[in-house]
Amino acid sequence: MGGNKKKQAGASDKNAQTGPGQTEIKSAAEKKASSKPQQKQKLAVTIEESQGMKAIQSMKAITTQAVARNIGVKVSVANAFIKSLETKGIVKVEGGYSGHRVYHLVRH
Repeated sequence: MGGNKKKQAGASDKNAQTGPGQTEIKSAAEKKASSKPQQKQKLAVTIEESQGMKAIQSMKAITTQAVARNIGVKVSVANAFIKSLETKGIVKVEGGYSGHRVYHLVRH
């Protein structure tokens, strides 16, 4: 029902070659260059254990979301930090469900 709206000719559209139906024609080199995905940079952000322990000691219920908020990092970084503390035996799972675990600090 109804046709396509006529698009205004912008600066980039004036130089582009168009075929039937106002579709843009790309050369083979442009197609290969545009189909190649950009690689993302891997950024390594970690929490220093002393800084993390200061934040955890003042908490009643330790969750990944609360640690991330207190320290100012992403939830994935806070989760990796808490998992490392769990393997060391510094914190233990107290409760929680569906990936939202609640931990408590083990006294040495």
